[in-house]
Amino acid sequence: MSLEEEDVPVDLPDLPQFSAVESNKLSIIGRTLNPEKQRMKDLILDMPRKWQVYDRVRGVALSPSMFQFTFKYEHDLEEVMRKRVWTFNEWSIIIDRWVEKPPEDYLKHLLVWVQLRNIPVNHYTKEAIEAFADNLGKVDIVAYEPSKAQSNDYVRVRIFFDVARPVRKTKVFNLPGGGSVTIRYDFVRLQKRCYHCQRLTHDKDKCLILIQERKDQAVVRRQKVMLEKQIDEMKLHQDDPLFGVLSDEQVGLDMVTGRHKINPEVLQNMREYLPAPEGGEKRVREERQRDFLRLEAPPTVTSEVDKDKGLAFDYSLKKVENQLILRKEKDIRDYNTLQDLRSSVSSPAGGRVTMTDSPLEFFECSTGFSAGSSAAKSSGTSNLRSGKRFRPPKRMRKFKARVSDLDSEDGRRKGIEEDEGKPPSKRRAEYVAEEFMRVARRSKSEVVPNGGLPDQ
Repeated sequence: MSLEEEDVPVDLPDLPQFSAVESNKLSIIGRTLNPEKQRMKDLILDMPRKWQVYDRVRGVALSPSMFQFTFKYEHDLEEVMRKRVWTFNEWSIIIDRWVEKPPEDYLKHLLVWVQLRNIPVNHYTKEAIEAFADNLGKVDIVAYEPSKAQSNDYVRVRIFFDVARPVRKTKVFNLPGGGSVTIRYDFVRLQKRCYHCQRLTHDKDKCLILIQERKDQAVVRRQKVMLEKQIDEMKLHQDDPLFGVLSDEQVGLDMVTGRHKINPEVLQNMREYLPAPEGGEKRVREERQRDFLRLEAPPTVTSEVDKDKGLAFDYSLKKVENQLILRKEKDIRDYNTLQDLRSSVSSPAGGRVTMTDSPLEFFECSTGFSAGSSAAKSSGTSNLRSGKRFRPPKRMRKFKARVSDLDSEDGRRKGIEEDEGKPPSKRRAEYVAEEFMRVARRSKSEVVPNGGLPDQ
């Protein structure tokens, strides 16, 4: 059970007495474009008088904006259709012959004649005239005959005009040879329209575009009035403790950004701080407020695009080459200095210590790292390369005397007396071997024995 009756569609009997198709064949369907200005009851009574058919037509109001007229004779219907556009109460109406299944654009287009003026002489052709009129709507008829005389300064064209579009008065066209031309349009038998958006569906007072523009203007005016009122309320009055300390230009809102020039909390703290007994204390507080209160300076614009940028991540080719050249010169100087120092320490046989590695080629960069560096330093990495010490196995090690022993007078003299005439390197090797054997044959220990603590 249900409180509401179930909504089931009702089938209409498919019988001849339930159909009016035959009687509608001699009828027209129409609709008003401005129902507020076109009363349907008056339209049904007045249109037969305009058509001059009187008792040969019957009108029916289908809705507040839709109507139907059924004619007694075919020629009356054709005459009414030929003389359109028709108007009622100076506003246009759309009419068309009745069809059993109307299309989607039914009663949306108005078949109207348009006069085209200011057509260029070099483009007075049927195709050019059709192109000039195609901007308004689909062209139906072009009333132009080039072989006959033409006494009017315009060409008539009939088009299907979409009533939702504005009635255009002019249109600018660019010509192929250069320049432009303005074509003027004059719609025949169209009377009232909206003088703001040029549409046929409403009056100017009911134009939605104009109403929206007025609303936007009212909002702007209201915001402006509220802003002026707010600025006036923020001005300093005589009973304000800050009156005379600050000027009206320093308080209130900034007209550009809409923000407070001075934070309201700061102003409130100033008002609480300034009240003091008359005399020196009050003047001191006012001067202190003037000194401490500073408005933010506007941003400055400089042409130095790299201002305060430094050398961070600056890898331009020119700077890299300059740093590489300077680094090479410094490495050469350091290398020469090191060679001079090492040349002063010579081998007993007159040999000279030499460097096998040439100085590395690298440059300093902004990140503190350089090519081929591994040791850390305060500003990045060290420029010296640390090599791994090579130490042979124990079985392959041989005793080598110290350079100080080899450079002593006794050793040098003894090696020279015994092996005079031998190469320096061979004489040095034999001397080292003999010295090693002499030390190994020692039988008497020269080490002080552990005798305990000395007598005191």
